[in-house]
Amino acid sequence: MDINKKKVLIACNSSRTLLGFRGKLIEELVRNNEVHISTPVIYHEEVTDTLKKLNVIVHENGLNGSNVSVISDLKYILELYKLISRIKPDIFFPYTFKPVIYGTTIAKICKVACITPLFSGLGYNFSDHEVKKSMVSRITRNLLKWSLGRHDHLKIIFQNKDDYQKLIDSRIIGLNHKAFIVNGSGVDLTHYDYSVPKTDDITFLMIARLINAKGIKEYYEAAKLVREKFPNVRFKLIGHYGDNIDSINEELYNRIIKGNVVEYLGEIDDVRPHIKEASILVLPSYYGEGVPRCILEGMAMGRAIITCDSVGCRETINASSQKPNGFLIPVKNASALADKMEHYISNTKDILAYGLNGRELARQKFDVNLVNAEMLKIMQIE
Repeated sequence: MDINKKKVLIACNSSRTLLGFRGKLIEELVRNNEVHISTPVIYHEEVTDTLKKLNVIVHENGLNGSNVSVISDLKYILELYKLISRIKPDIFFPYTFKPVIYGTTIAKICKVACITPLFSGLGYNFSDHEVKKSMVSRITRNLLKWSLGRHDHLKIIFQNKDDYQKLIDSRIIGLNHKAFIVNGSGVDLTHYDYSVPKTDDITFLMIARLINAKGIKEYYEAAKLVREKFPNVRFKLIGHYGDNIDSINEELYNRIIKGNVVEYLGEIDDVRPHIKEASILVLPSYYGEGVPRCILEGMAMGRAIITCDSVGCRETINASSQKPNGFLIPVKNASALADKMEHYISNTKDILAYGLNGRELARQKFDVNLVNAEMLKIMQIE
């Protein structure tokens, strides 16, 4: 047996993120290691087939990441404890809140040698623009403090420096914790390849779940303002609309699906053709992102950006005046968003120049191969 071969257990709360967000990392991990994944039931056959081809060992569970249920959580804790006890991983890599909170604690109890929880954004629970100052939020913070108590085998991974500082300021972790900051989940520059954006038929594109904190209302209102002056400019929206504590209200949803202001395309698996058709990518989010994947995809394909000066989003904009790739706007400010939209409409050369600068920034900072190299180093995998 290869003494360098390790058992790696990945735990998540949604199978949808496995390939889109972690696919390239999984490919790296399986090269010389035995990889297991603990995930809710996988309903997409292509995900199952791809993981099988990679020789990943999948363990499905009944977790509902967005469901608040003590009984459901206790069942998940027991399932995860049995799994970790049985396979005895050398490395435990959880991401998203429930796997991080419960899994990290169990991994400590089971004496896993390397525990590397990843925070791909803190979401509502730590937002300065919280949806609810709820009991759930307070419980989440307390559970995090408990599960992330300092431990020799614990290495905490963040996708931006703001999230790290937030947990320090909240006294959930301390300066003596082993903490690492990586540049998001990275983006595959060969999969999301460059194309020249259209400047004669300008289209704005937003890719996000239809929740308030993603800035859906602001995008809609800004589109209305811009269309009053530039009726031929198009605005498209891609994203899932469903049950969430912060879903946009039914009135706004009905206005969107009428298509008079924004063209709603629903949920789409492969966004590349739509990014290719777009001129500028927009994300006016104040959600508490890690580093938004949709912006990285837009940058990789050479699209100029408009996003908010908020956690995670600000990481994607080059502060250098020499090679700007987009604009940062205040949160919850539709007029500021409309103003930057009009800038691109009136200065089409910036659509091209900012797009090229964004592609270069993606290559230098967010290339998935660079990010994964850092991840493997943290996990002590050669």
